[in-house]
Amino acid sequence: MKSIVAAVLAALLCLCVFQARAQGEVSSLPWQTGKAVGDIAGKATFQIPEGYAFLGAKGTRELNAMMHNPQGSEDIYTLAPLDMSWVAFFNYSNTGYVKDNDKLDADDLLASVREGTEAANRERKEKGWDPMHVTGWRFQPKYDKAINTLEWAIIGENETTHEQSVNYNTRLLGRHGVMEVVVVASPEDFDTAIADFKRTLPGYQYVAGERYAEFREGDHVAEYGLAALVTGGAAAVAAKKGLFGALGAFLASMWKLLVAGAIAAAAWLRKLFGGKSKADKQKTIQ
Repeated sequence: MKSIVAAVLAALLCLCVFQARAQGEVSSLPWQTGKAVGDIAGKATFQIPEGYAFLGAKGTRELNAMMHNPQGSEDIYTLAPLDMSWVAFFNYSNTGYVKDNDKLDADDLLASVREGTEAANRERKEKGWDPMHVTGWRFQPKYDKAINTLEWAIIGENETTHEQSVNYNTRLLGRHGVMEVVVVASPEDFDTAIADFKRTLPGYQYVAGERYAEFREGDHVAEYGLAALVTGGAAAVAAKKGLFGALGAFLASMWKLLVAGAIAAAAWLRKLFGGKSKADKQKTIQ
């Protein structure tokens, strides 16, 4: 379940980033700015390019504490351009080696996510919360075998306000686990933000001994494959144990929070960048 928890936390953290920015507090955090090297959980490094900033686990915890948002035990790492027009959160999940030979059926995966989301709406209505709906893929799950990377983006919509959010996820496969990345940006800036994020990815690499291609017989192998990474990581394990009911409720709960957090974050982006010049935006983490 850790991958879904990390994704939810990333969305909630994103909201915290924009709130903290509004209070002039983000720039006080221990950002590393390009050109520098950021360490991610001792498993990977990130060559931070000029114009971008990286926040380690301690700094991200400080950010979370600043906004009174509990983080849990996972270490989260942050990457963003200096103008904070998008924010990416990295979380390493020690799941074991994920085999990449299973089939990705976009229709089946979307149906699973929708089913879980609709199940969660019963709980949302009981609590007086707005129902959330998955309207479709912004783009379907796609695996790049050359660089062992899985990516997808789902569109969610608030039933009452009709506000939409787009959650971009990518999973960077390693020898002993998976780097989970969530990128949040306002819907209107989504395409530009993801393109910008992808331009930074060549700076990411697993350290020696942790690369996917370095797998050796005897290494721990995850009990699930690529499809389960889209639906929550441990989904395949739960299915084998006949726990779909409990699993569905959990995933539905996590998804509702993720969508709600992303919508809130997008709203903050619109509010904080409204009327600002490009020069003003560049001052955010400087």
